[in-house]
Amino acid sequence: MATAAALPVAIAYRFSQIYRVRAGFPNRRPPAFTPADFGMAFQETAVRSPGGDLPAWFIPAGSGAAGPGVLLVHGWDSARDRMLANVQFLNAAGFHCLTFDVRGMGANPPESLPVSAGEFGADALAGFATLIDRPEVTTGAILGHSMGAIGAVLAAAADPRVAALVISSTPSDPRRLVRETFRLAGLRLPAPIAGPLSWLTTREFLRQRGHQVRDISAREAIARYRGPVLLVHGELDQVIPPSHAERLKVAASAARGGDASLIELLIVSGGGHTWLYEDKTYRRTIAAFLAGYLDGPLSPAEAADAAGAVAVSRLPEPEGSLVGNRADGVAAAFIVGAGTSGPGDQ
Repeated sequence: MATAAALPVAIAYRFSQIYRVRAGFPNRRPPAFTPADFGMAFQETAVRSPGGDLPAWFIPAGSGAAGPGVLLVHGWDSARDRMLANVQFLNAAGFHCLTFDVRGMGANPPESLPVSAGEFGADALAGFATLIDRPEVTTGAILGHSMGAIGAVLAAAADPRVAALVISSTPSDPRRLVRETFRLAGLRLPAPIAGPLSWLTTREFLRQRGHQVRDISAREAIARYRGPVLLVHGELDQVIPPSHAERLKVAASAARGGDASLIELLIVSGGGHTWLYEDKTYRRTIAAFLAGYLDGPLSPAEAADAAGAVAVSRLPEPEGSLVGNRADGVAAAFIVGAGTSGPGDQ
């Protein structure tokens, strides 16, 4: 009887160990493009992160005169060039931009420990400090996608200088993210099994870095941030369903005593998990939101028109296997195994 009782625990523990290995180490895909490929002037720089120096680009808007800036944080299995479409319309709306490769991704060396939202958060925090310290930048915001969006929320909650936050396709918390990977992997687990298994898997995933679930949860962090927030989610996102955005909005509003005046939610009609920038409403809404809170050179209406007029498109596909609609994050890594998931920001 004791052996029979211990068997499910042993299987669950073994599952959590396999998950950590397969879902904790991103593919490194060095940038294949630079801002120059899209006619944008830029400077090579570095983000001084606790994880080491991370390669970055600073892309000034217009003539480079002093003005607001935006830090862009890419998603899982991605790199800084995958944020260039966002940079294009943000530059047109008058915002300086800085984007970098998160540790273990892009041009960075591989990590020896699993990469989690905690590392995205620490790198985003360092990235924002790099942005705001530049002489061209008067005030700053953060825009993040998917896992990079979690990092953006964590950074915003930790630095009161973050004047506005834009997050897209954001997993609301680590355990729900793990539950989504079960679903995407076709593991049809009943709730009495899925709940404890997701708890154990999340705990083991974070243990080596010493993270606590509550410390790297977007839902917990957004409750600590008091600045303006724009939540963006694709209506048809099959990786991280729009319900995650709704949970984040509720958490942010509840933390402000029910005051949602600084919280906006955009559900992109027909949008999936990636490539949301191809939607004109996405570009216009983000540009107007940032212009309204960052005191940029253009009014919100002017910024929206400038961003909406920019023709942006996804970058050509890099070499490698595809997963569905290029679903990013831990989900894709777990589904197909290490070495075959695709970039998260396109």
